[in-house]
Amino acid sequence: MSNTGQELLSLFEQLGASERHTLLAFAHFLASRGSSGAAGRVSAPVIIPEPEPIERPAQESIVAGLKRLSSTYPMLDKSEMLSATSDLVATNIMQGTDSARVIDELEEIFATHYRQLQSAHRGK
Repeated sequence: MSNTGQELLSLFEQLGASERHTLLAFAHFLASRGSSGAAGRVSAPVIIPEPEPIERPAQESIVAGLKRLSSTYPMLDKSEMLSATSDLVATNIMQGTDSARVIDELEEIFATHYRQLQSAHRGK
């Protein structure tokens, strides 16, 4: 096994079950992109991990809500949601909207992106 492979295996063994699942899903994703080294190989299906629900505290700031949702949905590309999430945060800051309602909307954005990720990889 190469040094890189040994290093990857060592890091993998240090992770918890959830993180291992996420790393495997990402590795499947990278392998399925069809890089030049993978020519002729059959790609494994991409496995989208389930969200890791974290209970929402009774009193939660928007920043704490974003951190909680990022931990709940580690498989999502947060840059794809940046526009929608930053608009909500900016509106809250500028107009003083209800934080609980903003967090509700953030939860819906994350859930929607998760469903879209699942749909995009269904049947691959």
